[in-house]
Amino acid sequence: MARGGTGRGRRALVRVAVVVRAGAAPLWWCGLGTAALGLIPPGLTGRLIGLYGGVLLFVLAAALTAYPRRARYRAGQEGAARAARDDILRDRAVTVRAWRRGHRWWLALAVLAALGSAFAAPAAGGLVLAGCGTGLWLKARWLGRAESRAEVLYWLPADRLNGRGGGPVSRTAGDWATTGAGAGDAAPGGARRR
Repeated sequence: MARGGTGRGRRALVRVAVVVRAGAAPLWWCGLGTAALGLIPPGLTGRLIGLYGGVLLFVLAAALTAYPRRARYRAGQEGAARAARDDILRDRAVTVRAWRRGHRWWLALAVLAALGSAFAAPAAGGLVLAGCGTGLWLKARWLGRAESRAEVLYWLPADRLNGRGGGPVSRTAGDWATTGAGAGDAAPGGARRR
């Protein structure tokens, strides 16, 4: 549990970086698998053009996922207060499970759409999904560097996330909290502690 006291009452806190990172692996692996399956049909553009276009879309998707809303993350970091002594720190696995459960149908629809797009541009749709996963991973790494520089970990009340277990900087999110770098079971950036 975190040390310190703010008098805000007992709260369940989730790691911001873990929420961001939770979608990286499923998007990456589903994207790669879908891209491989998407190479089976020749498509309207042909496999080579579809693959080249997919690589460009991969880079674009990664950038559009990794860089937006950083000002909101910085605002959350700057306004973060020390977590209260009786705040509960949610395990990394619980946070990841909640995100993936909340997004499973969106992910399934994205995979189906990517497979359907393969008949027009082979592999391109799958590489877009993989790019989104890469962008989330890069954003989590960026948060990890911020945590390492500040020598704290950033947390958010669990009830401030959206109904799917995500949205750490949505309009309803706020009241970030900090703990020491050794708190919880996830390293800076949201990865498992070794």
